[in-house]
Amino acid sequence: MKTSLQPDTTADQKGWQGTLHLVFGRQGPKTCVLQAQTQAPLKVQRPFYPEGDRGCHSVIVHTAGGMVGGDRLQLELTAQPAAQALITTAAASKIYRSNGATAQQHIKLAIAPAAWLEWLPQETIVFAGADYAQTLHIDLAPGGVWLGWEITRLGRTARGERFTTGHWRSRTEVWQAGQPLWIDRQWLPGQDTVWHSPHGLWNCPVVGSLAFLGPAVDPEVVQHARDRWAEVAPPPSPNQAITEIGVSRLQSGLICRYRGHSTTLARQWFGAVWHLLRCQYGDRPACPPRVWQ
Repeated sequence: MKTSLQPDTTADQKGWQGTLHLVFGRQGPKTCVLQAQTQAPLKVQRPFYPEGDRGCHSVIVHTAGGMVGGDRLQLELTAQPAAQALITTAAASKIYRSNGATAQQHIKLAIAPAAWLEWLPQETIVFAGADYAQTLHIDLAPGGVWLGWEITRLGRTARGERFTTGHWRSRTEVWQAGQPLWIDRQWLPGQDTVWHSPHGLWNCPVVGSLAFLGPAVDPEVVQHARDRWAEVAPPPSPNQAITEIGVSRLQSGLICRYRGHSTTLARQWFGAVWHLLRCQYGDRPACPPRVWQ
């Protein structure tokens, strides 16, 4: 995958201009939503507490059902000191064929000391011919923790559609005290050569990344994350489609990569790693949001 460039914004940008602003903070032992501001098509459901007062779960709803060229979504999420919050989406995101303009989503996270923020959206389906750019910028204070993932299906493969036209761009930046902890920029042009190339998709329509930033991660935890793949992966067969995974240790965290054919399998592995990291560094097991059921 190539280093991303800024999307072309010279085309007509008329469309949904949705915004969402959430602030999570502690009130006694409980993490609460202290501020919630939204503009259509974005909404947020009332908070849930399946883990008790310790962790707040919030679900974002996109009422328009998908994005088209010219749509622009801006989300700002803040976790105040010692707050613990999980944010997910109510359903898979759909990016429809472009009308000539770029669909954009920009997310900013601010995580204070001793706060733990999880950004775990459901998968994104990018239709062939879509032009989509997403950015995720995290300001992570010393002592704070961020865990996030993105799972993307390129093309509606159930219909035999391949992502051979269009553009997908993704840029993630994690900063701490003015210094970069992790910068990840990707640009995937929809082309036959990229679809078939081992340096591109290699005929795999699903790509995913899980990142965990904050504490230093022990090497054995990296190995345990790799071992979790063997626990969820199906037994190998002669006709099995290509699937690749990788786990790398970062300066202050780790990164998991998936390239394959199944969003379900990617989520199962990421969920197992999430549970591992929660138990190791958060002193609590993973608690899947009920909307995933």
